[in-house]
Amino acid sequence: MAEPVRVRRLSDQEGQQLLRITRRGTGSPIRLRRAMVVLASAGGNTVPAIARLVQADEDTIRQVIHRFNEMGMASLDPQWAGGRPRQISPDEEQFIVETANTRPETLGRPFT
Repeated sequence: MAEPVRVRRLSDQEGQQLLRITRRGTGSPIRLRRAMVVLASAGGNTVPAIARLVQADEDTIRQVIHRFNEMGMASLDPQWAGGRPRQISPDEEQFIVETANTRPETLGRPFT
């Protein structure tokens, strides 16, 4: 059987900062939830128990713990960028803006 996933030993500063995040409960709910996962793991709870506590999938819990072990406190902040990838380049965007701001007569068009 594989060794259970556990968070590394926390420094005093990390522990205090995690406690502050969870006690305050304000700010990003994602950051709060990840801090709860790390604290629960540091407290000796198993991955299935933590998953029940925060109502998340066990794989998600393992991912949070592994990321914390690699990155530290920076892993608590979400690092995704939503939305569709850009389809036009900055040069094309600049051309569109210049064209939109140009008077039609300058372009030889009879529009008002």
